[in-house]
Amino acid sequence: MSTDSGSARTLVPVPPAERPFRTRRTVRVLLVDDRDRLLLFRDSDPGIPGSRWWITPGGGVDPGETDLETAVRELEEESGLRVSADQLLGPLLVRRVWHGYTDVVIDQEDAFYACWVPAFEVSDAGHTEEERTTMTAHHWWSRPELAGTDEDIWPAVLTDLWAEADVRRQQGEAGDASRPPLDGGEVEESTVPVAAGYRDR
Repeated sequence: MSTDSGSARTLVPVPPAERPFRTRRTVRVLLVDDRDRLLLFRDSDPGIPGSRWWITPGGGVDPGETDLETAVRELEEESGLRVSADQLLGPLLVRRVWHGYTDVVIDQEDAFYACWVPAFEVSDAGHTEEERTTMTAHHWWSRPELAGTDEDIWPAVLTDLWAEADVRRQQGEAGDASRPPLDGGEVEESTVPVAAGYRDR
């Protein structure tokens, strides 16, 4: 899949059939602290007032970057925390996801990693202008909170993925970390559904 990690979104609604189409590859990270809490950011679609869902840290792979380099950079930009590539476990899961927003349709390839860190205070100093507009809050989620919430969580399988990360971490500590990533298939996470015509491109 080709990557378009540039061209910021307009965040201005357009008719659904006229939305521009982008493709990109992203790396996302399950960031877990030593209190067994998972960091998520509250995201939104400015074209739909009141829309909200929660996502893991992460973002688009820049030209010439490896997945691990992207993960390290994105964590620092979005949370203020600098980690090393060897702290990251994964990929845990790979998938293709369609994001339909009011201003754009994105055909995205995701790879999920995990990282365990001491508790720290999140900083948004490295957020882009777009992130400051769309990502309106952050929260450290406990397992019971995440399992019991009625908030929208992207990906929907996040609790299962967190459990998978724990298993792989234990295997790594035992010297057997050779499991291939889970195949998340093709899913859609949208505020404005993606028309079939986009999928045929």
